[in-house]
Amino acid sequence: MKKVIITGATGMVGSIVLQHCLKNNQIEKVISITRRETNIKDEKLIEVIHKDFLNYENIKDQFKDIDIAYFCIGVYTGAVPDVKFKEITVDYTKTFVNMLKRESPKARLCFLSGAGADCTEKSRTSFARYKGMAENFMANSGLEFYSFRPAYIFPVKKRKEPNLMYTISRSLYPIIKLFGKNASIKSTELAKAMFQVGLTGAEKSFLENKDILKLIK
Repeated sequence: MKKVIITGATGMVGSIVLQHCLKNNQIEKVISITRRETNIKDEKLIEVIHKDFLNYENIKDQFKDIDIAYFCIGVYTGAVPDVKFKEITVDYTKTFVNMLKRESPKARLCFLSGAGADCTEKSRTSFARYKGMAENFMANSGLEFYSFRPAYIFPVKKRKEPNLMYTISRSLYPIIKLFGKNASIKSTELAKAMFQVGLTGAEKSFLENKDILKLIK
């Protein structure tokens, strides 16, 4: 029986990963580190309300004996100033990974990254550069990790889109799909693949959009 820890379980993808965890018989306990209550009631679920994602010392016991970790925290480009964007994308990840490695060094980590993540850390695009920094840190952490690099994620559950670009992308999704397996993925498909890799692992650490889709066929 597996013990899971997840961050970002209130987000578009993380919320679906959480539901997979709660429904699966191989998972005994799910610890969700979150800023706010979700009102989800399940005997497997332990919701830990936590505000400071740069310091987990006061909840370090929640990181003990973890088998699978899903890190789904993210922020949309332009939603916050660049300094905060880097903090959320890079520093939040480093803090989580450090605590996970310290308390559960044999855990398997699944990280929600994005297409174009640049491990050279030289991209002029903040998203690509910072995701690359986060991936590099995980790659050197000694943990078994998998980074998911989806292209456009189509939200199966209708939502208020975060900006104009996503509003346009949603309306153009039938056309975007025509560009093939490198162009888009449904939120349900991405979450399913992340969940499965958490259970079984994958052949490679960096999974591009087409690789993610192959996992669920």
